[in-house]
Amino acid sequence: MTEELPLKADLKDVPLATLLMSLHRQRATGTLTVQVNGITKKMYLRKGEAIFASSTYEDDRLGEMLVKAGKITLKQYERSVELLKKTGKRQGAILVELGYLSPKELFWGVKFQVREIIYSLFQYPQGAYEFSPGPIPQEVITLKMSMGSLIYEGLRRIEDWTRIRRELPDMETVLALSDDPMSLFQEVEFSPQDKKILSLIDGKRTIREVIEASWLNSFEATRALYVLWRLGILTEKRVEEAVPLEELFKPLRKEEQALKARVQELHQRLGQLSPYELLALEPGASLQEVKASYYRLAREFHPDRFYDSDDAELKDKLSAVFDALTDAYNAIRQELQAEEPEVPLMELEEEALAQGQAQMAQQEELATEQLSLEEAPSEEAPQEPPSPQKVAELSAQKVSVLEKAEEKFRRGLEALRKGEPQRAVEALRDATRLAPERAEFWNYLALALSKADELSSAEEALQEAIRIEPSKGDYYANLGLLYLRAKRPQDARVQFEKALALEPENDKAKRGLRQLGA
Repeated sequence: MTEELPLKADLKDVPLATLLMSLHRQRATGTLTVQVNGITKKMYLRKGEAIFASSTYEDDRLGEMLVKAGKITLKQYERSVELLKKTGKRQGAILVELGYLSPKELFWGVKFQVREIIYSLFQYPQGAYEFSPGPIPQEVITLKMSMGSLIYEGLRRIEDWTRIRRELPDMETVLALSDDPMSLFQEVEFSPQDKKILSLIDGKRTIREVIEASWLNSFEATRALYVLWRLGILTEKRVEEAVPLEELFKPLRKEEQALKARVQELHQRLGQLSPYELLALEPGASLQEVKASYYRLAREFHPDRFYDSDDAELKDKLSAVFDALTDAYNAIRQELQAEEPEVPLMELEEEALAQGQAQMAQQEELATEQLSLEEAPSEEAPQEPPSPQKVAELSAQKVSVLEKAEEKFRRGLEALRKGEPQRAVEALRDATRLAPERAEFWNYLALALSKADELSSAEEALQEAIRIEPSKGDYYANLGLLYLRAKRPQDARVQFEKALALEPENDKAKRGLRQLGA
């Protein structure tokens, strides 16, 4: 469930989009009052849906709105105001009586007025607000517009570049598609610009890189990212497995009667179905299968499906079904994760040592390959070839150095296995001096240094390994483990995420993130 926000605060501390999404998820009923520069605007919500809005700002009055929308002329407006002052009747009723508007056009005009008042609230980066729970006036119209669509359009109207840059996360932040179906499957019709931006979100590109790759102008691309982020469709947290974009854009067939029947049937059986039965799964299903089924059903039974329905009971049942599906998913996920044994960090270090021993059988071959590459003929202009004796001497020297490095490496691993970290550090330091471009030597030197409690030096050694071989996810995972040991959880998380970006199945990184509570 969404975290409850303060009922009374300032929009600079609680952005309007965040506040409205929270009230929507709580299915709150009441009046939201916003006061800015002596102007008071109100939104009326019933079970989390926006029903009506009012404003003390003169330009938000119905007559002024209709003139701006081109629905009445200036002369018609002035005549209706004149009669309003004489009779005290509502301006809308007067416009209909005068024949300037049909009842249907008046109804459109009032809904247009309400939407515009709501959209205008998003222009305020700050202002006092208060939500008062309780009944709302009975005579108000029903807006029948999804909260997601209202928030989306309100955010899209923000033109303040400075505000967008200030409120958006840092340009070097990596965004990903949210894994929260409530946010993902809101009733929103994405623009072509939004779809372009979403197609570039891969959990690896920074905000800056997405903007540069979008082919949109910088303001449009930045605003699109801002809107999607404020809506909760994009998130700063790492997502294990993103929803395919085609699922996000796929239109839902209405089939309202069939869906109503499904909601009614499932709601009646909520107390009888197990979590697996709710998600239409058999016990023993994998976590991936559980997640896929949950997203499919969460999309089908999203509360926004009947935002425009007058059937309040059906909306209640739909929300109850959605919440039950979410509870079932969380219960099964926790059960499956609990079944996977957690490996202590020290045990992970021992795994690394065992891997090092397994690699030793390949070292002679690697050394030979390296020697062959170093002796490959150059494409530069031919030079006088060295004598056969000189070639033999150089080759012997290289082989000798590599053999010494390999021998030092073996001694280092042997010392680590015997629990002699200081001796291991000495041997592995010698190995890195003899063969400074061997990333694995620096990696195991870092392990030895960490066992000798020289964490700062161990960090430097791992960073050198990463410099030499930046595509090796295991080195980032090892650095994350080191940061965990050094009580630097945020730095550890960054390294684990880098490891998984390179090697999605890296067990060290996954286990490290679980220890961080991810």
